[in-house]
Amino acid sequence: MRVKCFLCDKIESIEDFSPLAKKLRNRPIHTYLCEECNTRIESKTKKRIATGNFKQYKSSRKIEKDF
Repeated sequence: MRVKCFLCDKIESIEDFSPLAKKLRNRPIHTYLCEECNTRIESKTKKRIATGNFKQYKSSRKIEKDF
């Protein structure tokens, strides 16, 4: 399956029957991040959490409880 990173527009291939491919096919709201973008966002988020200024806002919606 060919997927496109929504941040950098890089096109990659993933296995057709992987759990990620199934998630992307069945739920179009899920987006794909390439490994480079994912690690960049992850490292910046960890830096913000370490500063103590990071606040995670939670919704009362039932669908968000699954995340």
